[in-house]
Amino acid sequence: MSKPRARDLGLPFPGTPGPLNAITDVPGLAVGFCTLTDPEKKMRTGVTAILPRPGKQPKPVWAGQYSLNGNGEMTGTHWVNDAGYFVGPVMITNTHGVGAVHHGTTKWMIQNYSDYFTTEHAWAMPVVAETYDGVLNDINAMHVEPDHAIAALDAATTGPVAEGSTGGGNGMICYEFKGGTGTSSRKLPIGGQEYTVAALVQANHGIRPWLSVLGRPVGQLMPEGALHSREMGSIIVIIATDAPLSGLSLRQVAKRAAIGIGRGGTPGGNNSGDIFLALSTANDGPMPQQAEALLTKQELNNELLDNLYMAAVEAVEESVVNAMVAGVDVPTVKPEGKTCHAIDTARLRAIFAPEADQPKAKLARV
Repeated sequence: MSKPRARDLGLPFPGTPGPLNAITDVPGLAVGFCTLTDPEKKMRTGVTAILPRPGKQPKPVWAGQYSLNGNGEMTGTHWVNDAGYFVGPVMITNTHGVGAVHHGTTKWMIQNYSDYFTTEHAWAMPVVAETYDGVLNDINAMHVEPDHAIAALDAATTGPVAEGSTGGGNGMICYEFKGGTGTSSRKLPIGGQEYTVAALVQANHGIRPWLSVLGRPVGQLMPEGALHSREMGSIIVIIATDAPLSGLSLRQVAKRAAIGIGRGGTPGGNNSGDIFLALSTANDGPMPQQAEALLTKQELNNELLDNLYMAAVEAVEESVVNAMVAGVDVPTVKPEGKTCHAIDTARLRAIFAPEADQPKAKLARV
C-alpha cells in the first residue's frame, strides 16, 4: 500500500500539478526502476531509468546541464554542454554503479536502436548520474550490474512513478530521514499554449538542522534520530518539459534546480554532488547526421520564461519532500546497529495544520 504524498498530508505547495504530479506528466516520457534489496548481503540499491523518447529510433533530446557542487558524477554532460542535446536514456544509480550502468545502458541502446547502430558509424553516450548510498548499502560490494540497467529500461512506463526506496533511490538518505526517489509536476500556460514542467530527484543530501519545508523549520522541530554531524550526500535533479526550448534556455532551467533544493534548506555542502539536467521533448526530429542541411526548430521567447522557471523551482521543491514522505525505517550497514528513520508524517501534517489545531512545539537547540 502506497503512503500518502506530501499534498495528501495537507502541505500547501503552490502551483498546479499535472494529473499524476510526476515527471511522467510530460507526454511520452517513461520511467522505470530496478530495485535491489537483500539484507543478508547488505544490499539496498538499484537503478532508475528515464526515457524521454521511448521507441526504436534514436532522436536528439534537447538539454542543458548545471552543477551547483561538483562532488559527484553525471556522464555525457560534456557533449550536452557543447551540443545542447543527448541521445537515449538518463540513468541514476549509486556512486560505484556508474560504470556498470553505463555498460548496460550502452548495450541496451545498441540493441534497441539496432538499425541505426548497424548502418551508421554510431556511438552511445548515455547520461548516467549517481549519489552515494554507502550508509544503507554495502556500496563496495558493487551489487549493481549491467543487466540491472537493462531491467530498469525494460520496465519503463508512462504511468505513475513509485517514490522513496525505488530504483537508484533505494539506499538514499535526505536530511537524515529516509530519502530516495521523488517527483512532481506543474502545468502552466505560455503564449496561449499549455506546457508541463516536471522534476524527478534522487534525494540523498542535507543534514537535519537545515531542513525547511515551505518555510517551516521542520528539521529543528524533529531533531530525533539524526545520523551525521556534517553533509555527506548528494542530489541529482532531472527537469523535463514539453516546452520548446534551446539548449541554452534549458541550461537556465537546470540552474533553477539549485533554488528548488535551496528552498528545502541545503546550501549545497562541500561533500555534496548537486548536479542537474533539464531536457525538452519538443522539436522531435532525426539524428543530426541524418537531417537536412537547414534545421528548423521552435523555441519559446526567453522573455516569457519566468513562470516556467518558477514552475521548475516548485516541482523540484515538492519532489524532495515527496521522496521523504514515501520513506520507511531502514537499518544502517555502515555503521551497523543504527536506523535511518522515515520522517514522521503525522507530525509533519500537524506542523501544517490550521493554527488552532497546532500542537505547541519548541525549536531544538542546534
